[in-house]
Amino acid sequence: MVNQVESIKTLAVDIGGSGTKTIVLDAAGEAVTKRNRVPTPDPAKPEPVIEAIASLAKEQGEFDRVSVGFPGVVRNGIIYTAVNLHPDWVEFNLAEALTKVLERPVRVCNDADIQGLGAISGKGVELTITLGTGFGSGLFVNGTLVPNLELGHHPFRKGDTYEEQLGRAALDKVGDKRWNRRLEKAIANLEHLFNYDRLYIGGGEAKKITFDLPPNVTVVPNISGLLGGIALWRDP
Repeated sequence: MVNQVESIKTLAVDIGGSGTKTIVLDAAGEAVTKRNRVPTPDPAKPEPVIEAIASLAKEQGEFDRVSVGFPGVVRNGIIYTAVNLHPDWVEFNLAEALTKVLERPVRVCNDADIQGLGAISGKGVELTITLGTGFGSGLFVNGTLVPNLELGHHPFRKGDTYEEQLGRAALDKVGDKRWNRRLEKAIANLEHLFNYDRLYIGGGEAKKITFDLPPNVTVVPNISGLLGGIALWRDP
């Protein structure tokens, strides 16, 4: 007889500035379906994004609960910032809205934090950054999350933030070569700022990295932003 807890399936959702993705995970956090993706609606207001998630969820089959990664500050399922989506998200209770639509319990966390949960070893000081539409970040101490770091909106160089210098718009504007030089400088800055044991780099633009990374820096697959969703349901 299969243990009921072991049979629980989690729908993992990753809301991004350009794409929204889903996958179903088993109780061990292993993928049991293929990843599905649709472009994030434009404008990316709550209602069309939720409709996109509901459509993807139908294609994924059966699941018992939902984990959502959102690109902004999240507290108790409520969105407080959404720089790369739409102002209508501010103070929107995404967990409550999705629970009603999907008829399953929902937990929501910052997307970079979830990516980190899918990548870290749980030992020492570990930092994750995501390179995509924006610049996400997550900080962990011995496996414990320090939530909502939002490093991307802090000053980096020439009066600009990390996101303004390293987000997708900056990459498109200055090209791969200059963007890589900026990223190399950012990594040096972050190492001195956090004195981390390991830095993990994810996100869709991580594939554009062309320089040799320091030995304590690892590029992780973009799917970590979905696989980390299982951690939202672990006992504290």
